[in-house]
Amino acid sequence: MSDIDKPSKAEDEYFARQELERKKKWEQERVGKMETAEREQLKELHYMKCPKCGMDLHRIDFSGIELDRCMSCNGTWFDEGEMEQIFEEKNRGLVGKLTSFFK
Repeated sequence: MSDIDKPSKAEDEYFARQELERKKKWEQERVGKMETAEREQLKELHYMKCPKCGMDLHRIDFSGIELDRCMSCNGTWFDEGEMEQIFEEKNRGLVGKLTSFFK
């Protein structure tokens, strides 16, 4: 069996990025077509609900970063940019605290 048939890791990553961009574009188009009332109704139904079990999420402060935590299934959810804040250089010690926090 030759190695020619096997895609490279870079090729896999390229196609994964292409697929992700395609899905983002499709979702943005879909949201853009929705009426404002429908978007507000969906937001009201799903806002601060756990994506795993559907129960209410509660905001917890963790070293200045507000995380959303489900007290029912113990899921913890990050908003956009929160994960990057945790991994910033000034918060390197925070990663160790974070992993112990969720154990």
